[in-house]
Amino acid sequence: MARAEAEMRAAIVAEALSWERTPYHPRAKLKGVGVDCAMFPAAVFNAVGLVPVISPDYSPQWMLHRDEEQFLSWVTPYAREIDRGEVGPGDFAIWKFGRCYSHGAIVIDLPEVIHAVIIGGGVIRANIDRDEELRSRLVRFFTLFGDR
Repeated sequence: MARAEAEMRAAIVAEALSWERTPYHPRAKLKGVGVDCAMFPAAVFNAVGLVPVISPDYSPQWMLHRDEEQFLSWVTPYAREIDRGEVGPGDFAIWKFGRCYSHGAIVIDLPEVIHAVIIGGGVIRANIDRDEELRSRLVRFFTLFGDR
């Protein structure tokens, strides 16, 4: 891994960790005030300069009523899918909740991730191999590094 990539990955993780304990709030993305699992990675990747401001319009329960892969459509213009064995710090994981892939997290160092959750009350760390809510669901991994 090139030095610049390693530094950017470290910046992503540092920014993500700076959001820890931000309360959960649907469609919000204000550090320390409120954020959801879609806006959290959008805000983090924007803060480090990897993506533009992303502010989609969506219902907090869209994944329960639609098959459309709305969240994936926000991810794929900026990231490429990778296998679990390729995942590094600062990469992105997305789980299938409801009818489509609709819950995202930023990788700290697999299996550790950080994500915004209702049940946890906001932005928390999790272990994707131990946390039943995550390990029992289909997951896909993406990176913003390398060719798309």
